[in-house]
Amino acid sequence: MSAVRHRLLAAAVSVPVLIGALGACGYGSEAKKDTSAQVAPKGPKTDGLDQIKLGFFGNTTHATPLIGLQNGQFQKELGGTEVKTSLFNAGPAEIEALNSGAIDIGWIGPSPAINGYAKSHGKSLKIISGSASGGVSLVVNPKKVKGLGDLKGKKIATPQLGNTQDVALLNFLSDKGYKVDATTGKGDVTVQRTDNKVTPTAFEQGSIDGAWVPEPTASKLVAAGGKTILDEKKLWKDGKFVITNVIVSQKFLKEHPKAVEAVLRASVKTNAWIRSHPDQAKKALNAKLAEPDVAGKALPADVLDPAFKNVDITDDPLAATLQEEADHAVKAGLLKKPDLTGIYDLTLLNKVLKSEGKQPVDDAGLGTK
Repeated sequence: MSAVRHRLLAAAVSVPVLIGALGACGYGSEAKKDTSAQVAPKGPKTDGLDQIKLGFFGNTTHATPLIGLQNGQFQKELGGTEVKTSLFNAGPAEIEALNSGAIDIGWIGPSPAINGYAKSHGKSLKIISGSASGGVSLVVNPKKVKGLGDLKGKKIATPQLGNTQDVALLNFLSDKGYKVDATTGKGDVTVQRTDNKVTPTAFEQGSIDGAWVPEPTASKLVAAGGKTILDEKKLWKDGKFVITNVIVSQKFLKEHPKAVEAVLRASVKTNAWIRSHPDQAKKALNAKLAEPDVAGKALPADVLDPAFKNVDITDDPLAATLQEEADHAVKAGLLKKPDLTGIYDLTLLNKVLKSEGKQPVDDAGLGTK
């Protein structure tokens, strides 16, 4: 993607700080408590813990925790340590929960992870694994938008100011020569921040002309008559870019490495099962989404099938793409240039991968110092 003018602080400022609008976005919102794992705690407690608290979203891009909880893999690996879960609608709220100790480990998009690390001056979290790549599209009303060259004057939704899709859209528009104020979303194209739960209704009512959104929202829009004019995979080398990471609080990682390793083992095994049993995995995902405390409703086949297919499950955090996504946020003016060195600690993940006969993954030079 082409480079444009960066909005940075003076060189004397060495610590990354978020601009106020982004830092205030989404913090303080409450997470929903998810139902318990399908398998009861049994056996010795891992690291002597009574429980471990996991956080995630009810999205197809969070298939690993959803499926792993549905089939009991996480509880199985943790033995007598009970799995407790919380469901989030926004990345900043999950970061807040991690910082407060309300959760220990979470699945989250790259932008909130970057923001959380930068805001804490590198002290709050570590990325310890990848989980998913792809699964993001620009879907439009074909009666209003004819193609990528027809976006001027249109209203395009993203899930939240400064979230991963918001940054991606702002970067794309900038590369195409459109001028948009990142904070207000006003400009040649109106970027309208809209909760994913509301986006399909807004699309059908005509209050937005399209949306740059993750699965399954993208497939919901297509089912409602929308047309995909861009799969974000096309903008990335080899079609790969991180959409979901696994993060842990640094305090929990230091104090309970065996518990973290158990969660990573469950993640790796779940991912392997998803890849080798796609039809069963898809059914397990939909069963979890149907639970009252998750989405409360199963997805119809015309949404579930493409939404599941469009997401690539991976253990690799695709670290090089994280740095690029951070650069996009800087370019958009949503983030002051961060030093991401140390954001990854893949030691335990690579230990698990080795034990499972898999190749290690790389931190792209952003590992623990």
